[in-house]
Parts: sequence; C-alpha cells; structure tokens
Amino acid sequence: MSTKREDHATMEPCTTVLSADPQKKGDNNVDQQKITILYCRLSNEDALDSESNSITNQKSILTSYAASHGFTNTRILVDDGYTGTNFNRPGVQEGLSLVEQGLVGTWIVKDMSRFGRDYLLVGQYTEIVFPSYDVRFIAVNDGVDSARGTDDFTPIRNVFNDFYAKDTSKKVRAILKSRGTSGKHLGNPPYGYRSDPQDKDHWILDEYAAPVVKRIYDLCIAGKGPSQIARMLEADGVLTAKALYAQRKGDLLPERPCNWSDQAVACILERMEYTGCVCNFKTYSKSYKLKKRIPNAKEDMFILPDTQEAIVSKEQWDRVQELRQHKRRPVKGERQGLFSGLAVCADCGSKLHFGTSKNYEGRQDRYLCAKYKSGRGTCSSHFIREDVLREVVLERIRAVTEYIRADVEGFQEDWLMCRREEQEKSIREDKRRLEKAKKRLADIDKLITRSYEDMVLGDLSRERYQKMLEGYEAEQAALNNEVIGLEDWVATREEMEDNVDQFLALMEKYVDIPELTPTIVNEFIKQIIVYAPEKVNGKRTQKVKIVFNFLEEVEVPEISEPVITKTTYGRRKTA
Repeated sequence: MSTKREDHATMEPCTTVLSADPQKKGDNNVDQQKITILYCRLSNEDALDSESNSITNQKSILTSYAASHGFTNTRILVDDGYTGTNFNRPGVQEGLSLVEQGLVGTWIVKDMSRFGRDYLLVGQYTEIVFPSYDVRFIAVNDGVDSARGTDDFTPIRNVFNDFYAKDTSKKVRAILKSRGTSGKHLGNPPYGYRSDPQDKDHWILDEYAAPVVKRIYDLCIAGKGPSQIARMLEADGVLTAKALYAQRKGDLLPERPCNWSDQAVACILERMEYTGCVCNFKTYSKSYKLKKRIPNAKEDMFILPDTQEAIVSKEQWDRVQELRQHKRRPVKGERQGLFSGLAVCADCGSKLHFGTSKNYEGRQDRYLCAKYKSGRGTCSSHFIREDVLREVVLERIRAVTEYIRADVEGFQEDWLMCRREEQEKSIREDKRRLEKAKKRLADIDKLITRSYEDMVLGDLSRERYQKMLEGYEAEQAALNNEVIGLEDWVATREEMEDNVDQFLALMEKYVDIPELTPTIVNEFIKQIIVYAPEKVNGKRTQKVKIVFNFLEEVEVPEISEPVITKTTYGRRKTA
C-alpha cells in the first residue's frame, strides 16, 4: 500500500467530462481481449473512518471478485489521497482514456462512492458514457452490475454519497474554523520561521532565513522591486527556500539553488505573519466541489498579534504594502524616479509618471500627470522636474524635523491632545452605535423565536422560515463583528500614540540628511500632491503638498501647509 498521499486541495477546479461519442471505437483490433479495470480510491477523510476503505482492502476485494467471476486481463488503477468530489484524479483519468480508446470491457469498483461522490458526474459516466463504449460497470458491495440492467436505487445511492462528501466538508471546515480561531497557525511556518521543537504550534526565528526576510523588506523600502531583489539575492549566493530545506534534510539541491523567482520575493513581501501575528483564513472556496482558492477580505480573516517574534515591524510591513500598490513602470532610460508611485495629481488624483531618456541629463528628468497623454487626455500636464521636487522634499523634511526637535515634548503633547479630542468625539459616536447594535441583536433573537413558533403552528412554511433564519443569522454575525470592533476602541488609541513614537524614532535615526535616498523618501513620505502651475506677475508658481507617514492628519501649520515653488527663466526659488 502506498503511503504517499497527494494534496487534493491543489487540484484544478474544473472536471473534464469524457465525451459519450465513441469516435475511436473500432480503431483497435476487435479480437484483442479488452481490459478489466479494478479501480481503487481513498481520500484523506476516508482514511480516518476505518480500515475497510484502505487501498489494500479494496485491492483484495476486487482481485478476488475478478478471479471468482472469470475476469481476466485486469489492470489495477489507484488514486490514493484524492477526493471523490471531482474526477481530476490520475488513476481515473488513465482509465477513462483507455475507455475512450475502446480498450476497456469492464470497470469494477468496491462501491459507488469509490468511483466518485459527485452524483451528476457519476451518473454521466455510468448511465451515458460507459454504455456508449460498451463498458460494463460493477460496484461489488452495492450490488450494481450494468449487465443486469438499470438499478433504480443507484441514483439515490449516488445522491447520498454526494451528501456524505458535503457533510464531511462541513465537519472539516468546522474543525479548521475552531483551530484557526484558537490562535494557532493553520499552515506550516513560512520561510523565515521554523517550528519550535518544544511546541510544534509555536514558530521561532530561523537563524539563516530570518535575516534574509528582513533584508528583502529593507530593499523594498529602498525602492527595489521583486525582480531586482531576486537578482541581488542570487548574486549574493542566498539559498532559496527549496534549496535551504533540501540542504537541511540532506537531499539533493536544485540545479540552481540560489535562483530566486520574482514571485517568491513578492510572496514574502505579502506575508503578514512576519509582523509576529497569526493570520488564518486568508483564502476560501465557494463550494466543496470547487478547489480554487479565493482571497478573503481582511475583515473575514482571523488575525491575532504578538504570537511569535516579529521579523519586521507592523509599520514597515504596512509601508511595504503601500509601496507595492504603486508599482513603478519601467522607463527607457537607466534611471528610476525617486518619487515614482508617491507623486499624484492634485486635480484628478492620478499618478505622475516619471519621464527620462538616455539622451537626457539627470536635471531633465520630470513628472507628468498620467491623464495628460501629450495634451490629448483629460487633465493638464502638472509638469515638475525631479531635481526641483528633490530639493523641495529635502528642505521640507529638514524643516519638519528641526521644528519637532526644537520642542519634542511640546509637540508630542499638542499632537496627542489634538488626537484625544478627535478620539473623544469618536468614542461618543461609537457608544451610540454600540447601543443600537446590541438592541438590534436582542430584537433579532425575539424575531427568530417568533418565526419558529409560527413555523411550528403552521402559520409559516418551513422553506420561508429557513430563508428568514439565514437572513437573521447573517445579520447577527455582522452585528457581533461590529460590537467587537466598537468595544475595542482602546487599541485604536494605543495605535495612535504609537504613530508619533514611530515618527520620533525616524528623526533619531536620521539626525542629519545630506541628500535624499529611496529609503529616506519611503520612510518619511506617504504622498506628494502636485498642483497645476499658475502664473503670478509673469512668474510660474506651483504648489506641492507633502503628506508625511504617521502624521498626515496633524493640524500643525508648519507641517500641513503646502510648499510653494516658483520658477523664473529656468531658475527655481522657494517660498
């Protein structure tokens, strides 16, 4: 018996149904003795039920049956570890291919559920396809033999087999839901972590991989994309995850053990677990018959912070996600825009595209509104040179940091007071919403009870009651989530206080900034809003508003007021 099991959750969502038109029938030698297929299947869930469904037991039953009933030229096909809810299984596909070639005379299984648990597809094959190819179908334990005619109970049995698969799926989902909401990880540790030898449910840092993960995030903050990061890791001889695990197991390493892919780097940049949290239920499937995984909304995930040591801070992870949303398009020149993805149009909200050329000098690099389209678009150009923007941003960062350093405690107090006033107003609104949500929850309980009584008394049909119950339960779930969020306002306050601490930590990190680098820009700046230029007294004047990370909503004039740049005859002045 094979102990290797395939993960049926990774199979393709579509099931190819064999055509009932035997186009190739008769192409083979008619005198050739046809094959008798003895088909065995065992899913991971079936293996937990009993030994009776084991592959060894199925083989024993089928070979004994074939021998005692005179079936020769047998071929055993096995699908070990595959679900019966679809027909994307290598063993059954091999058999169906032989059927299509007209080489199969009989197909024997232990029972109908071994062939499949999708009653529509099972019926398609047993009642249409197999008869079209003159294939005799036998299910030993169920007493099904197509040579004796149609059994009226077989379709009902197939429906029950399908129901069993659906019920099993519900039970498995319930178990995963319970485990996932208990604060335990549902998957294996990602690259950067490994299981704690003392507690397999706890992750600890991988001494080799964790620094690599930290470096990948630092490179992204420095303006590098997944492709550039992958090339840098390969050049430095950093082992990929596959090569690292193979080396530790003593297995043969891949041919190119340091060949990082762009996708591998991108996946690392998207894993929230690197902030030290549990993140379960990131994907879901619409049906137990569809194995395609769909990304879940963040509010439907289960996230529990501080469950293992963090590799990157939550603030750095959030910043990386923002940068990843503003992917930088390649340009013809070798230079890359320092503010690409950060500069936006004040009028239409579009990004400002970076323009350069190998024939240009660096001072001719510029930014233009994406909707300008060389004058044929819906917006004006909002033209601004990068060297102008570079000086403006550098001057602004210096001015802000000097202003805060002059009175750190005073700034912190003013900032927290400003946020506290907003918070108190928000708390009053939250309390009103909380009271309203709790009242509605109590009303729903009464409505469910009343509807049940109406159904029992015959005043309401069962179908109508079931539909109403589903609606009430869905509303209850949404309200419960809202109540939990409203009651957790304290965490919001702590997070706001952390924001100013993060900004102060940045100022300590960069005491003196001689010039801008991608890392400094990405750590300090959240967005740069560029306004359309205006002519004032014959001079070109242009406003640029800089929004800082962590402090974008602070009502301090020295921080929030736009910077104004003036350009006269190619020379720039700032006011």
